[in-house]
Amino acid sequence: MAMDFSDMLASSIHDIKNSLSLISTTLAEMIGSAENTFADPRQANLLQHEVQRVNHNLVQLLSLYKLGDEGLTVDIDEHNIEDLFIECLANNQTVCQALGVDLSYDCDPMLCGYFDLEMVRSVVDSTIGNARRYADKRIQLSALEEDGYLVIRIEDDGQGFPPELLLRSDTNDQLQVTNPRASGRTRLGLLFAEKISGLHRSGERKGHIEVKNGCSLPGGCFELWLP
Repeated sequence: MAMDFSDMLASSIHDIKNSLSLISTTLAEMIGSAENTFADPRQANLLQHEVQRVNHNLVQLLSLYKLGDEGLTVDIDEHNIEDLFIECLANNQTVCQALGVDLSYDCDPMLCGYFDLEMVRSVVDSTIGNARRYADKRIQLSALEEDGYLVIRIEDDGQGFPPELLLRSDTNDQLQVTNPRASGRTRLGLLFAEKISGLHRSGERKGHIEVKNGCSLPGGCFELWLP
C-alpha cells in the first residue's frame, strides 16, 4: 500500500509519542516509589516535565495533521468546569510542586460548558506546561461566563507574553510574528489552541483564544473562549 510523506511523518510521530508515554509512566513510577532515592529529586521531576511537554507537542502535531486531513472529529457535550480543573491539577500538580510552583484553580463549582472534553483538556494541560516554563511561583486556572461565552483562563506570575505578541490585532498575526526562536516560543501551543477553539461553534459564534498580560496575576494570561 502506498503511503505519502505526510502519512509516514504522522506514523513516526505517533510511534515516538507512544515511546515517550512509556518513558513518562516509568519515570512517574520511579519517582513515586519509596524504594528509589535520587541525589537531586528536582532533576528527576524536571526530566519528567520535559518528557510531558514534548509528548504534549507531539499530540498537538498529530491533531493538527488530522485536522488538515479532515480526520479530526469533535465530540461536544456538557461538562463541569471544576471537574476539568481537578483532573488537570492531578495531571500537573506533582511536577509543579517539584518546581516550587503553586498550581490552583478558582471557579463556580456549578459552572458547566459545552465542548469536546479531550480537546479542551489537552489545551489546558499544554498551556499549564508552557506556563511552568515562565511562572515565578504561581499558576492559576479560572473560568467564568462572559458575553455568552465560557472563558477558561490560565495565568502565571512570570514576565508575561512578549510585546510583539500582544501588539498584534488577531491570533493569526500573532502566530506569524517573525523570528519566534528569539523568545524561545514556537507558538505551536497557540496554533493548536486556536484551531481547537475554532472547531467549537454555536450559531454565528465561534470559539477563539486571547493572550494578554496582567489579569489577576502579573504575568501572562491565556484565555480560551468557547461559545
